Amino acid sequence: MHNPFIQIAGSKRSLHVQVAREIARKILSGEAAQNEIIPSEMVLCQQFSVSRTALREAIKLLTSKGLLESKPKVGTRVKSRDNWNFLDAQLLDWVIDLGDNAIVYQEFLALRKAIEPEAAALAAKNATAQQRILLSATFQQMDYVSKNFDAAKWMEVDMEFHRLVFLSTGNSFYLPFANVLCTMFKSFISHSSEKGGTCIGEHRAIYSAIMAGDAEKAREANITLLANTNHRLPTSN
Repeated sequence: MHNPFIQIAGSKRSLHVQVAREIARKILSGEAAQNEIIPSEMVLCQQFSVSRTALREAIKLLTSKGLLESKPKVGTRVKSRDNWNFLDAQLLDWVIDLGDNAIVYQEFLALRKAIEPEAAALAAKNATAQQRILLSATFQQMDYVSKNFDAAKWMEVDMEFHRLVFLSTGNSFYLPFANVLCTMFKSFISHSSEKGGTCIGEHRAIYSAIMAGDAEKAREANITLLANTNHRLPTSN
């Protein structure tokens, strides 16, 4: 039987999370094929040099993310890609960690174009007074950083700005996207804002429209932001 799994190295992270990450890498990379039955519990315990408890916790974690499925008398198999939970922040971390993320970034930008404009419009309608205060403080930081550019600081404030927009929609189904943004922006913004391209004017337009409660202008400003050529996508090495 094909067995892509090998013994894991020592790490400070939780053992079952480390095991889950190593198994996930094989699945996400395609080395462990979709619908393939993975090696038995005994074999994996030996190869990873871990206890059954640690392995079972790892399998449980991967099952919760839609990567694996266990059935009595059948074993544990890799589920098809359409079951994988790409809105799970930890899963996205594992995907990004594989490298060669050009397609991932393209899909992420497409997702942003599909949902962010409406999120901005909803924020303009529904943001609470406290959320508007937080958004205002964050935009002031963005404005300062854009004039005293620092890539790491820009990534932090840009991520927080868009996270607050999602949290201000008043729609619970938008909340998971705030978590996705926090994961993806760590990698994506470092590319889209390279050479100091911060799109501060477009961000100002979104901010001003939300603060004014103008949903249509907020939507249009967000569309303009995402169409900006400063959103350069990284290319494969």
